[in-house]
Amino acid sequence: MTDIDIQKVKLDNIDQLQKIGRQSFFETFASGNTEENMKNYLDEGFSIAKLTTDLNDNNAEFYFATLDDHIIGYLKLNFRQSQTELQDDKALEIERIYVLKDFHGKNVGQLLYDKAIQIARQKCADYVWLGVWEKNPRAINFYKKNGFVEFDKHVFILGNDEQTDIMMKLKLNN
Repeated sequence: MTDIDIQKVKLDNIDQLQKIGRQSFFETFASGNTEENMKNYLDEGFSIAKLTTDLNDNNAEFYFATLDDHIIGYLKLNFRQSQTELQDDKALEIERIYVLKDFHGKNVGQLLYDKAIQIARQKCADYVWLGVWEKNPRAINFYKKNGFVEFDKHVFILGNDEQTDIMMKLKLNN
């Protein structure tokens, strides 16, 4: 898996972003949520209008992980006022790291994570933070392995279901 390329997503990649976003989110969360809640979230969270807004936001960036020109995962980062909660100028939020199920355990998530940390350092962030669903032990363990610690919780709405996300933070030594 050494041929994985990380590249910034542009507006003209919106259809591919929508496809990878919907597919990876569904693969990750469908088993723990109702069909109706999943449909509602996928329709709203990955609509062309929402993705266009996100891609045009100067304080948000998306990156694809590709293998042999196939998109196998992606990353979404938020800065300054585009962060979903803390909105700290000295922080960077990892809003999403998703990898297609067939590529779990093949270092793709780690490569996307490493890209996020590289960008955080370039932007002179003091820390990186994120929210992860409390019922996603695979992701929680991944972030703990990378040095993140829990610092709070928040509510994430999926359809009509209020879910708890664990908020985690990594202090950077710049």
